[in-house]
Amino acid sequence: MTDRVLVLNCGSSSVKYRLLELDGDGGARGLAGGLVERIGEGGGRLTHQVTAGEAAEYREDLAVPDHAAALDAVLAAFADHGPALDDGLVAVGHRVVHGGERFSAPTLVDEDMLHAVDELSGLAPLHNPACLTGVRAARKLLPQVPHVAVFDTAFHRDLPPRARTYAVPRDWREQFGVRRYGFHGTSHAYVSRRAAALLDRPLADVATIVLHLGNGASACAVDGGRSIDTSMGMTPLPGLVMGTRSGDVDPALGEYLSRVAGLTPADVDRRLNKESGLLALAGASDLREVTARAQGGDADAELALDVYCYRIRCYVGAYLAALGRLDAIAFTAGVGENSPLVRARSLAGLERLGIVVDGDRNTAPGRGERVISPDGAPVTVLVVPTDEEQEIARQAADVVRCGTPGGDG
Repeated sequence: MTDRVLVLNCGSSSVKYRLLELDGDGGARGLAGGLVERIGEGGGRLTHQVTAGEAAEYREDLAVPDHAAALDAVLAAFADHGPALDDGLVAVGHRVVHGGERFSAPTLVDEDMLHAVDELSGLAPLHNPACLTGVRAARKLLPQVPHVAVFDTAFHRDLPPRARTYAVPRDWREQFGVRRYGFHGTSHAYVSRRAAALLDRPLADVATIVLHLGNGASACAVDGGRSIDTSMGMTPLPGLVMGTRSGDVDPALGEYLSRVAGLTPADVDRRLNKESGLLALAGASDLREVTARAQGGDADAELALDVYCYRIRCYVGAYLAALGRLDAIAFTAGVGENSPLVRARSLAGLERLGIVVDGDRNTAPGRGERVISPDGAPVTVLVVPTDEEQEIARQAADVVRCGTPGGDG
């Protein structure tokens, strides 16, 4: 019997889930998945999709006052609509955003581990507490199955000191963990491994820049399957322009706005995370809407696109310098996979560096893995749909089977 893993991604007001069946060759087949929305807000809804066999989708409006009720609803959906969760389930894999310096690999969940992650909530106050609530509820409902935490930050554990170290006072670094951690690790791990496979080369020999472009966005320089630099930092705020996050800004901005506008640090943090990025520049956080407005002549939207793509291009150049060589650039996530305009504009002008996008390949219909650079180009430009749930499932199953962390290469 093949191994099955239930992957849970618990947010503050939602639970995303997916049941995957792993084969012995590193592949996976999605059996079912879904989403519980509006936890604790009233008007909750569950959407359950069966993808194995005869595909079907089921929707139900229900009361979900807390994460325990949401996970009860998930288990009921599997019982009512299938597939059966007790058939070959070897692990429950949980996405945890921040592992700090302590957790650099997927880890079996126990009370000591949960307490340690709780102590890291200061580094991820919007993410870790909600995730922990979901993990605790899931352990009560599925106590017979090992639970494994897979950390967004873990893929970046090998960042060299020159990339992870901020030039700030020693006590900040040593007492408070101020350093670059990086995020989107499961996506960068999965996509960089798939990029090497598409090049038909060993992962250890390939240098790749992965561009994870969604509502949250980050770039990562991957050398031989190891992250050597990444655009997000101690938090997910810095780096590329995102849907509602600013990306890189002057660190003195908070003090300046405190003096001239009377804003508190919490005000500045909230506005940089929730009211900046594309939303601040164009009045919309969804790049599809921004693109449509720009094509309709909206000057603010055109500026937003220009800033967005310029920031990506700058990071590509920086990471080419950091790597010293480059075999592939891989676009992934919602924008990276679906916006030919962003892909072309982000890499425009880099032809002398061997980076070229073929116009016809870039705009051709298709949603799978594909090459969008010309034949024989020095750098292969790829579109690789990410599958973070598959990466979490693979790492969780490896921990349970072998008692050792799942791989990122």
